[in-house]
Amino acid sequence: MNIDLIFKIAGTGIIVAVLNLVLKRAEREEQAMMTTLAGLIVVLIIIVDEIGDLFDRVKTVFGLW
Repeated sequence: MNIDLIFKIAGTGIIVAVLNLVLKRAEREEQAMMTTLAGLIVVLIIIVDEIGDLFDRVKTVFGLW
């Protein structure tokens, strides 16, 4: 596992948390919720891509590919 992946996820989380806080203080609850959902979707896409790579490596190791 690459350390860059952890930094990408942590960075996305920090940015989303700050945006969520700013939008809630500005009484923009709907935009804050959409920002949180967008951040979650971005992180899930990153994780799904990494899981796909993991399955490809497992197939290669066991000769299933």
